Amino acid sequence: MLTRLTIKNYALIRELDIDLTGGFEVITGETGAGKSILLGALSLILGQRAETSLLSEKDKKCVVEGTFRITGYTLEPFFRKNDLDWQEITLIRREISPNGTSRAFINDTPVTLSLIRELGEKLVNIHSQYQTLTLNEANFQMTVVDHYAGIIGQVNAYREQFDQLTHIKTSLQKLNEQENKSRAELEYFQFLFEELEKAQLLTGEQEQVERDLQIGTNAEEIKSCLYHASQSVLHNDTNILDQLRELIAGLSRSVRYYPDLQILINRLTETSIELKDIALEIDRIESQITFDPQRISALNDRIDLINKLEHKHHAGSVEELLALKDDLSEKILSRQSLAEKIEQLKSEAGKLEEELNRSAREISMKRKEILPGFEKEIIRLLQDLGMPDARFTIEQTPVSSLTRDGLDQLTFLFNANRGGDMKEISGVASGGERSRLMLVLKSLIARKNLLPTIIFDEIDMGISGEVAGKMGTILKRMAEFMQVIVITHLPQIASKAESHYLVFKTADIFSTQTFLRRLSAEERLQEIAKMLSDQKVTDSAIMAARELLKNKL
Repeated sequence: MLTRLTIKNYALIRELDIDLTGGFEVITGETGAGKSILLGALSLILGQRAETSLLSEKDKKCVVEGTFRITGYTLEPFFRKNDLDWQEITLIRREISPNGTSRAFINDTPVTLSLIRELGEKLVNIHSQYQTLTLNEANFQMTVVDHYAGIIGQVNAYREQFDQLTHIKTSLQKLNEQENKSRAELEYFQFLFEELEKAQLLTGEQEQVERDLQIGTNAEEIKSCLYHASQSVLHNDTNILDQLRELIAGLSRSVRYYPDLQILINRLTETSIELKDIALEIDRIESQITFDPQRISALNDRIDLINKLEHKHHAGSVEELLALKDDLSEKILSRQSLAEKIEQLKSEAGKLEEELNRSAREISMKRKEILPGFEKEIIRLLQDLGMPDARFTIEQTPVSSLTRDGLDQLTFLFNANRGGDMKEISGVASGGERSRLMLVLKSLIARKNLLPTIIFDEIDMGISGEVAGKMGTILKRMAEFMQVIVITHLPQIASKAESHYLVFKTADIFSTQTFLRRLSAEERLQEIAKMLSDQKVTDSAIMAARELLKNKL
């Protein structure tokens, strides 16, 4: 509940600091005294946008701070989720600077405007006479019934699942469009991949094939060259190795006379060994090289295939072709996984739709069960509020497919008079009738709603004195479950409150200011008597006011 409101530099309010007691509280005051200014300032800490034109002193910032007792309203998860310090006494503050910048705080932690709006919706509901227009909105009517049935948690869980299903269906639609678009691509990618896969390309293959082809086409020349080299080194009558052996033998005869020759002999011996090894290697290579027209043809075909693939794919090497093949493989797998993802989402959507249908049927049944009793209570309370012939019913109509509200829609039908057809509220109810109907609805769901505070702004417009007393009784009963603040012009309602606050203006030659203060018992008596009088407060008005306060229960 709202326990304290502090306002500085807002419109006609220079500075205001008021403590609130909870329960049933009323605010009265003359027309134009500033009741709407109070609500405007309060709306700032509930997340509404601010205008610098409302600053009282244009060179100073505006500060509005509300203190709320939030114990027992299961708000801890909200604070946890948004990384805020949870405190039983929570402060919400807005600051608007002269340059138009705005800052918001929850327990001195800077937050976004949307965050305090989200928290504000969980703390305070401001209801004005103009909001009776929402009576005819389908969402409002559904919410009222669901609150009364005590299924708002189940409905919210259903809606979360419904939103999840909607998201899945949207994703499915996009994936299906993507799949249709990529089906032709998949066939093309598959063709290119299979062509490259069939080629059985290997890293470094092109260089090796070109080398083998060069050897194969020049095999006879290479073989002849190797043959003559082998003959010269090893096989001719005058081969190099025989000459080296003779040279070594000649030097060996003189080594005893000139020992340093041994070094040359050793070197020549090593050379002889190396030459012999070379000759044997030449023979080996020469024996392996053959002229094979079929192999040459196969190598030419291989080179032609590689060149063709490189030209087709604008590649400069086999390695680039292999990289392209890997890329095609990934694209094919991606499109195949797309089909798998579609099937997976279809399965999820099917299961979720089954759960939603089951949940929607349960919700519809629970709504149906409470409607007769709900309608009777509304009619009884409307009769108490001076509408003896009022008729009210809720039409529950099944729908063919799941909606965010389930498998049915609800329509409030009303007629304030005897006879005639019952129609939707907007077509048959006057402003005063809508006000009374809205009050009745909110009073019935108050005990089932966890909202700490509700503020009624002149909901008593068009109400007679007798009905006003009954309306005050309903408001007082509502206050047993929540904080009820009512801005009223009617003494019959004001007299039933536990606390009474007066809005008033003072003016001098320099400025006009709005103030709010809690009335003492005597001041309250005088204020209610004033509300009962035309101009001057009379003794009879004082007596009537005393009687109202005496019988406020």
